[in-house]
Amino acid sequence: MFQVIGGRSVQAVRLLAPRSAVLVEAVRGRKSRTDPVAKSKEGRIKVPPPVDPVEMVVLKERYTEYKLIMRALRLEFKEEVLRKKYEEETGSQAEERARQEAEEHRALMAWNNEENLRMLKARILRVQKEAEEAERKKIEAAIQREQEQQEFIKEKEREILRLQEEVKNFITMENLDQRIEEALDNPKNYNFAVDKEGRVIKQTVLQ
Repeated sequence: MFQVIGGRSVQAVRLLAPRSAVLVEAVRGRKSRTDPVAKSKEGRIKVPPPVDPVEMVVLKERYTEYKLIMRALRLEFKEEVLRKKYEEETGSQAEERARQEAEEHRALMAWNNEENLRMLKARILRVQKEAEEAERKKIEAAIQREQEQQEFIKEKEREILRLQEEVKNFITMENLDQRIEEALDNPKNYNFAVDKEGRVIKQTVLQ
């Protein structure tokens, strides 16, 4: 039985009464930033625990491997769930789509084989043409070298003939007296001046 006060029950009065402040149990909490340092900890320098570099490298490698494995497992599970959901939703449509994809794959493979054969024939033809062109250039280069060799030989022959003609005018012990007499009978004056065009403009008289 609820006690009635002024036409209302005590339970209703309690529910409609304004709420008071929440009472919190007094417990010991953390120190605030403004609290001083405890006397037992004055002058203490916090040093982080030592870290083994080898252990850190091993842990890092293992953690990386762990993340890769977990990612692969999540992807595998997700793929399996999606595949099952797809198979359940599509049913016969999936089989028909798989059959169409298989036929399309066979058609594409046949076209790919034909295209590969065509490219192979074109490549063989191109290689043959390149070989013929290389052989032609090789023959032309050989002919050019032969012509240059013949021209070189002819030039040397002309040089030999010119030297043979010049030898006839050389001064030897046999024609030394004769050349001296010819030089005395036909003196030449080389004391002269020429202009820019090479014309003699001034010459001294032989004494």
